[in-house]
Amino acid sequence: MATILDVTSFDAALKVHYTDDRVQDLSYEDNPLLAMMPKMENFTGKNLPIPIMYGHTQGRSASFAKALANKYATNYEDFVLTRAKDYSLADIDGEAMDASKGNEAAFLDATTSEIDSAIKSASRSLAVAMYRDGTGVIGQINSTVSGTTVTLAEGQDITNFEVGQTIYFTSDGTSANLRDSGDTVKVATVNRGAGTFTVDENLNSISGLTSGDYIVVEGDVEAKVKGLAAWIVYGGASATSFFGVDRTVDATRLGGVYYDGSSQSIEEALLDGMNLGAREGGKPSHVFVNYARWADLQKALGSKVQYVEHSSGDVGFRGIRIAGPKGFVDVYPDQNCQNDRGWILDMRVWKLYSLGKAPKILMGDGNRMLRTASADAYEVRTGYYAQVGCRAPGFNTVVKLATS
Repeated sequence: MATILDVTSFDAALKVHYTDDRVQDLSYEDNPLLAMMPKMENFTGKNLPIPIMYGHTQGRSASFAKALANKYATNYEDFVLTRAKDYSLADIDGEAMDASKGNEAAFLDATTSEIDSAIKSASRSLAVAMYRDGTGVIGQINSTVSGTTVTLAEGQDITNFEVGQTIYFTSDGTSANLRDSGDTVKVATVNRGAGTFTVDENLNSISGLTSGDYIVVEGDVEAKVKGLAAWIVYGGASATSFFGVDRTVDATRLGGVYYDGSSQSIEEALLDGMNLGAREGGKPSHVFVNYARWADLQKALGSKVQYVEHSSGDVGFRGIRIAGPKGFVDVYPDQNCQNDRGWILDMRVWKLYSLGKAPKILMGDGNRMLRTASADAYEVRTGYYAQVGCRAPGFNTVVKLATS
């Protein structure tokens, strides 16, 4: 009688290998902000309000009569968080799995490589989104659009692109303005040194596409978690409702501190930005920058540089420790960070809220793998339901940095 490795027998093997710690290590590798941000993994229910007191009572005066006449209540707002969803799926061929039977090393290597890849893809998606504004934008076109080559406006964003990605373009990062009604192309090759990639069809076929347009993975537009760029607004908060709040009432306390340090050295820009955040009541503890900007800081400090090591489980990160206005601050490089920004964070007020771990193997029915109905294959599903939240945006600063 013919036999096939079924879900039940294969699931037993996966339980040995894919512990929660194993998934966490895969997720945090090379993703410092994702690793270091505090977590709350029981974001159940419809939504999660984050109440904020952004102004004290104003019934105060040296004159009792005036204090009585000018009483003004404490100012409160609440950001009502909702979860964002993200998925990463992979198929494993049945023959390849059966061919590995009897050789444990080959079995685990052949199967786990695809599952590891799915977990890492979901992790990178979350790690990139944690720096961005929720629109799903991962890059912007720089050059005139022609042929099949895309040149990025910021070459460092090339780390967000992978061969096989299906992408589309938007003029402003919204679904309302997708080019050619959301016509998609697939990434064919990636030149990481040049900051370019090619696609599988001529870009001239996409109506309206032009330099300056934004690039989004298909399905991601306006659907990702709202990361640092959404909470700490580059250039200052607008009146657009954010989780139900008009932040222009107090743009700093509700939308964070913005500082233009692009005419300064990176050391000076970060120090001035830290002082602004501290003035607003924050206690800066972590700074995240791109690798290129971290190298600039390393060179600027020269022999004065002091390194610090941080570990999350089996994953470690090296940072540079500098003196801030309220204690030492650790600066970490992160490939997911924008090239022209430094994020100065008071990590006490941040949290990644999720429904279970983020990411995780999706197995609500108890099966880590599903038999594919139309093929001799098995499917693994990974993903997360999560949102980034901040209890005091005004304690944090985004700094515009000079780029080389």
